[in-house]
Amino acid sequence: QVQLVESGGGLVQPGGSLRLSCEASGIIFSINRMGWYRQAPEKERELVAYITSGGTTNYADFVKGRFTISRDNAKNMVYLQMSSLEPEDTAVYFCNAGIRGRNGYVVDTKDYWGKGTLVTVSS
Repeated sequence: QVQLVESGGGLVQPGGSLRLSCEASGIIFSINRMGWYRQAPEKERELVAYITSGGTTNYADFVKGRFTISRDNAKNMVYLQMSSLEPEDTAVYFCNAGIRGRNGYVVDTKDYWGKGTLVTVSS
């Protein structure tokens, strides 16, 4: 089945850097927009950044200039390079992608989510 799996989360000190990865797997025909969301404890999930199939990027104001999103279409992967991390960046980071794929008898385009990877920024 089509699925997304994140990796790269962990503990980092303020001012440090971390790179998150997300791989899409399954019977995939194409991947449209790919992005990263995050959710801190007791807060709503929010968009961090996304990148279109054509390479156009969009960033939330709170990460602009610190984070960079990129993708590797040949590997069905999307990345989030995070720098100058702050304690406020602590959250579970989720991968999201619009994917045309096959699940059983059904071929369609739908929104997929990973299970998330925890990023903790602390001294």
